[in-house]
Amino acid sequence: MTIQPLVLLNGLLCDSAMWASQTAALADVARCDVPDLTRDDTMAAMAVRVLAEVPFERFALAGFSMGGYCALEIMRQAPERVTRLALMDTSPHQDDDERRAERERFITLAGRGGFMPITRLMVPSLVHPSRVDDEAVVRVIREMGERVGAAAYVRQQKAMMSRADSVATLPCIACPTLVLCGEQDTRTTLAPHELMAREIPDARLVTVPDCGHMVTLERPEAVTAAMRAWLSGDQGLPPR
Repeated sequence: MTIQPLVLLNGLLCDSAMWASQTAALADVARCDVPDLTRDDTMAAMAVRVLAEVPFERFALAGFSMGGYCALEIMRQAPERVTRLALMDTSPHQDDDERRAERERFITLAGRGGFMPITRLMVPSLVHPSRVDDEAVVRVIREMGERVGAAAYVRQQKAMMSRADSVATLPCIACPTLVLCGEQDTRTTLAPHELMAREIPDARLVTVPDCGHMVTLERPEAVTAAMRAWLSGDQGLPPR
């Protein structure tokens, strides 16, 4: 298979470590780039920066969680540059009032020096119950949060709070699309993934069993297999 340019967009409080398994396992089919998503406080500006800084003119694009929001914004700004799209544990919806209030609370805590307790507090909602005490997975999450830091965390939260709703633009996505979700994800549940798979014309839905939100860390082999099929154009992906 030809090696394809592949841009991987991180989630909140994440860096390239969240994609470590995929970048290693897909090295024979993809040249990966993981942009820095820590510098902007609007989703539009984040997408502009990615488009300006990635080293590829055209590329496959995979976004996890916050990275999925950024990927959908890129599809609004420059769809002609994206050859394939993967949306993982994310949503096309804007925040509702409850999620917006939650983000405001966490921004306030970060400003009061409560940043690291946020990471510990969130772990049970980020992973499958069987992995809450999985030190290898939890350590990666904790260390990524430490590297990203409180200031960037606040910028990312603000960017997500102000993002545009993407539901109406889903039918305009014209490239092969993988929609992937951990079956037990409580942060971005299965329902918005089912919606994206229905509304995007050339989309396939893959659900990963026994998995929470942090799908690339919790079930890396399953994610890599789905991405390899997506990159190859394998029509063996499960039907929607």
